[in-house]
Amino acid sequence: MTNAVGPRAVFGVVVPSTNTVVEHDYWTAGVRGVAYRAGSMYIPDPVMGDDRGFEALLGQIRASIDTAVRDVLTAEPDRMVMGMSAETFWGGVEGNAVFERRLRERTGLPVTTGASSCRAALRELGCRRIAVFSPYQPVADREVGRFFTEAGFDVTAVTGLRCPTAMDIARVPDERLRRVVGELDGPDVGAIVQVGTNLSFVALADALEAELGKPVIAINSATLWHALREHGIDNRVAGAGLLLREH
Repeated sequence: MTNAVGPRAVFGVVVPSTNTVVEHDYWTAGVRGVAYRAGSMYIPDPVMGDDRGFEALLGQIRASIDTAVRDVLTAEPDRMVMGMSAETFWGGVEGNAVFERRLRERTGLPVTTGASSCRAALRELGCRRIAVFSPYQPVADREVGRFFTEAGFDVTAVTGLRCPTAMDIARVPDERLRRVVGELDGPDVGAIVQVGTNLSFVALADALEAELGKPVIAINSATLWHALREHGIDNRVAGAGLLLREH
């Protein structure tokens, strides 16, 4: 339900309690008339330094997501946006579909997830051959690669930054991100995709697109684009990449 600060839409945004980037990226986009109400998934143990740690982190997300969704619904939002991405890639295309269906049934609202947003963005931009990077461990990168492959994309590589904790995701410097993109890029790569919503990449992705001459998709830009366009809001946003600027 719209309100004084969100007369066009109020989006409920579900984020891990360790995440500092999603809300910043959405508000920075400056889409007038759209407001965001975040619900937080409690992460008491943010360590994710290996596969076991990452799976334990995912377990914390699964244990607390219902409470976060409950809290968001008290603001009577018009749409649910998942401000975390790993769970939305888990289980490939079917796993994502099951996750979205469960969330729609729980809330009665339309749903935007990171996995579906990236798929829609790549189709919109006409990109098939892609390279992907994440802040994750190998166990999660395999799920990311599985989703994109099942969705019909040719995945040349999935590189994980292997961040030791959930908070460290937001501490990765631009220099390292530039280096990773440079290593993934090549003449046969049609687009670079970044996943992991606590990784601050929107502004850098915009700059890299100009330098590389190809789409560089930041997942927070993709989810915002998907939520806006699916909700009938066509505002164009500068500084957040080709997707939000021209599509």
